[in-house]
Amino acid sequence: MTATTDGSAGAVGPRAAAASTTNEPRRGGVAASGPGGAAPPDASGLEGAAARAAERAAGHLLARQDPEGWWKGDLETNVTMDAEDLLLRQFLGILDADTTHAAALHIRSQQREDGAWATFYGGPGDLSATVEAYVALRLAGDPPEAPHMARASAWVRAGGGIASARVFTRIWLALFGWWRWEDLPELPPELLFLPKWFPLNIYDFGCWARQTIVPLTVVSAKRPVRPAPFPLDELHTDPDLPSPPRPLAPATGWDGLFQRLDKALHVYHRVAPRAVRRTAMNQAARWIIERQENDGCWGGIQPPAVYSVIALHLLGYDLQHPVMRAGLASLDRFAVWREDGSRMIEACQSPVWDTCLATIALADAGLAPDHPALVKAVDWMLDEEITRTGDWAVRRPGLPPGGWAFEFHNDNYPDIDDTAEVLLAFRRVRHPDPTRLEAAVARGARWTLGMQSKGGAWGAFDADNTSALPNKLPFCDFGEVIDPPSADVTAHVVEMLAFEGLAEDPRTRRGIDWLLAAQEPNGAWFGRWGVNHVYGTGSVLPALTAAGLPVSHPAVRRAVRWLGSVQNEDGGWGEDLRSYHDEEWIGRGASTASQTAWALIALLAAGERDSEPVRRGVAWLAETQREDGSWDEPYFTGTGFPWDFSINYHLYRQVFPLTALGRYVYGEPSPGKAR
Repeated sequence: MTATTDGSAGAVGPRAAAASTTNEPRRGGVAASGPGGAAPPDASGLEGAAARAAERAAGHLLARQDPEGWWKGDLETNVTMDAEDLLLRQFLGILDADTTHAAALHIRSQQREDGAWATFYGGPGDLSATVEAYVALRLAGDPPEAPHMARASAWVRAGGGIASARVFTRIWLALFGWWRWEDLPELPPELLFLPKWFPLNIYDFGCWARQTIVPLTVVSAKRPVRPAPFPLDELHTDPDLPSPPRPLAPATGWDGLFQRLDKALHVYHRVAPRAVRRTAMNQAARWIIERQENDGCWGGIQPPAVYSVIALHLLGYDLQHPVMRAGLASLDRFAVWREDGSRMIEACQSPVWDTCLATIALADAGLAPDHPALVKAVDWMLDEEITRTGDWAVRRPGLPPGGWAFEFHNDNYPDIDDTAEVLLAFRRVRHPDPTRLEAAVARGARWTLGMQSKGGAWGAFDADNTSALPNKLPFCDFGEVIDPPSADVTAHVVEMLAFEGLAEDPRTRRGIDWLLAAQEPNGAWFGRWGVNHVYGTGSVLPALTAAGLPVSHPAVRRAVRWLGSVQNEDGGWGEDLRSYHDEEWIGRGASTASQTAWALIALLAAGERDSEPVRRGVAWLAETQREDGSWDEPYFTGTGFPWDFSINYHLYRQVFPLTALGRYVYGEPSPGKAR
């Protein structure tokens, strides 16, 4: 195989002949013999218990597959999604009693005893989430003197009141006059005029922030105010001075510099030439509409969708306009209706991610590579390939497309993580049309290699999205707004490249070098998109060993020692989200099925199958499995923004334990076995 150094993949694929020699078909749900013809497990002892647990888990997962071939678990975040959905409908004048009642049921069910709302299960109260939840319940008719509401408002006041809430929360309140637009950071639509090479142009922001900021420039320029249905004096520490003045930071630092720039932009808002502003807002509208997906959403995520609907509405698009109708319909599809009549809004949906992970899990647990469920999953994923350019081409012009997104519809923003895992899933399945599969693999590998950042690693959506300036803007006080390379994404890419026979490619070696340099002093790796060091380490070790690093390598041994040191007494692993901002929580937390599986996947890759930590971890998974083959996991182990936005992927508790158990019983997948 040849390799190039210009961002293309060289002779990646075709591998039709190689792929046709994948593992032999097996009987039933789980293999009678493991991958590569391994002997069937001993029915007695821990190996037998693990095999039986894997068989139950595989059966449970197979039963959840959609007839079209995909899997999707609920994506649970926090009540700000539900509150903002109600506020949007109130703003547009379409809030109905049934939706309000159902949303309020869910919001009330998430309130803590102290009156606050958290952003993840078992977490501390969050001021902004509590403010938004409280306002949503006021919209639902809950009186401020009700005990649960009085506790909430008291908690908000004790935390500094609305004035201490994040910018996004105060923007929602400004829409109804509960906060002054003048007291919010300015975000002018003229931002779109900045060329792509200029600092703080919209492509300096991560794709999720970019899609949110562009419509918010219109909202910031228009400064709309709808009649407030009730006052919110009870959420201010001093209703007569709701926005107390704050001293400026020294002008010699970034904070002080941007604060003064914001003051200048407020002055510009008052004197901006109308023709210039109108042109800027029209350009924003075109940008927004061009990026609306076929299902009506924007980027497959809720925040850009709600702000895009508001922005277009302010620019004169009525609710019956096709763009608006499609946008509102897409938001309805984010609603999960529960048996108790409550309604939860998903911030996003994860079918591609869930499907590739489920495919890997079932294959590693011994399901025949030509099993109809796996073939159907690959068929669906092949249809989801994105072969058009998107915003990623701003940094990589000329790179041919070929990747996968996270969601059902997000052609503008395929992501590198999904693409790598999809290709790993493809290599585990014997597809009846190998020519089609190999062509898709070649395109995906070429695109992924072309998206490598300068330092040798990979981010999630863009290459070299590393400017530190966006994070310093007064507007950006919530979550990550840039997309720098991360250890977990880089690891998944390196693992995929190893399975494609590119372990010795110079670009793969640069990725490995980056990973080795990114190892923490304690031996772990930081987890950007999963919680946290357990996830990062669970991603990196399989990649390093698949790429040829010996299990005796010092980096591997340090990681193994760290995982052993943080194992819980019950045999499982867990890491609380507080580890993102408090080192005392690193590797600490209640045992969860997904995090235990990540640790086991790492240890198995490091050759620790017969070690005591692995045996205890496998036993914990087998003992905590439910009768139906699933696991219970209320804890949030997914990450949107470290600490600021957390996710409970409801399928994580299923796919990762099955992967770990399958690899324990049948052995490690390897590039040689995958072909």
